[in-house]
Amino acid sequence: MDKIIVRGGKKLTGTIFSSGSKNAGLPIMAASILAEGKYILRNVPDITDIQTMIKLLRIIGAEVVFNKNELTIINKGFSRYEAPYDLVKTMRASIYVLGPLLARFGKAKVSFPGGCALGARPINLHLEGLQKLGTTIEIKHGYIYAYTDKLKGGKIFFEKKSVGATANILMASVLAQGITTIENASCEPEITSLAHFLNKMGAKIKGIGTEVLTIQGVKTLHSIDTTLISDRIETATFLLSAAITNGNITIKNCSPVHLGFVLDKIKEIGFSLQISKDTISITDKGEKKPVEISTNPYPGFPTDLQPPFAALLSTIKGKSIIYENIFSDRVMYISELQRLGADIKLNGNQIIIKGGNKLTGAPLIASDIRAAAALIIAALASNGKTEISRVYHLDRGYERLEEKLAKLGADIERVKD
Repeated sequence: MDKIIVRGGKKLTGTIFSSGSKNAGLPIMAASILAEGKYILRNVPDITDIQTMIKLLRIIGAEVVFNKNELTIINKGFSRYEAPYDLVKTMRASIYVLGPLLARFGKAKVSFPGGCALGARPINLHLEGLQKLGTTIEIKHGYIYAYTDKLKGGKIFFEKKSVGATANILMASVLAQGITTIENASCEPEITSLAHFLNKMGAKIKGIGTEVLTIQGVKTLHSIDTTLISDRIETATFLLSAAITNGNITIKNCSPVHLGFVLDKIKEIGFSLQISKDTISITDKGEKKPVEISTNPYPGFPTDLQPPFAALLSTIKGKSIIYENIFSDRVMYISELQRLGADIKLNGNQIIIKGGNKLTGAPLIASDIRAAAALIIAALASNGKTEISRVYHLDRGYERLEEKLAKLGADIERVKD
């Protein structure tokens, strides 16, 4: 396995380009199952999760070519309707093929999903929603077996917002008979992006960007070309990396409109932001102050940025508190930040940070994608050398992050362990 080595103390400066969104790309790739034809997806990040979805589409029977962030999917019909354990165990988003397979072929066999260990993440909302559309579900030997003669529209209310369940039901319902209504739907930009993609394919979805989606089923769809939206989590990761080093960087090809609460918190801490349609620049204003943050579904503060913000706040004098309201176990990085010298503790769902301690390099272990990013951010501000192991987590969600940070002046490298 690889390690990432960071020698802290370098101020980041320069210009960087944001990659395409992983969380938009994965469901859109799954949506290609819905209709035969040739799909071209541009601005696709070259990361492990995208490669996993490519393998899954190939197993099902698609032809896939990936070259220089352009992905071509040729769907001529499928010979398998299965998402096997060996792939699904590594990536929760593999569950996205369940809805499209049912809508197109009336059957699917999908292993229970894996991915990052972030606490209880049941898929009951996916299954209950599909059952309301006329699906028979059986659970056997760790697999979901799903069958339907024909999906039929229905009224679905999610007790809690779920990005994955919203995406799956959305993809299943576009070919169902009649009208489907999804209430308390997720409003994330990635869901909005998927809905627009489906409409370009010929679907009839109304209420895009709201909590109530109405889908009039159609008989057929067609293949299209599209360009993925930028990755808002990666964009914020660059901003926090610059902030913790008192740097001055510009991020291009990004979407500030998707980062409202995040940018507000960065400014509240005391950094200056210059924002245009697709560019954000950050500069150090001088005096900083602690903040309180509460994670919530979009348009609230994203849970994915809770660990990276904790890394930054560990260097800001005063007491900051982050309330984690989404994933109970998204706190495993805390003990690793403590190894660097951060005064950070967990009390229920509260992450209490008494910032201002000098951080010093230490050997660390990444537990998930966003934890890995948080440890790198903290290492950029630490005295001495920090070695971060298990960075395969990082590669699931970030496209060559260490190379991009190095171009901005960070002393960071990847080495074989």
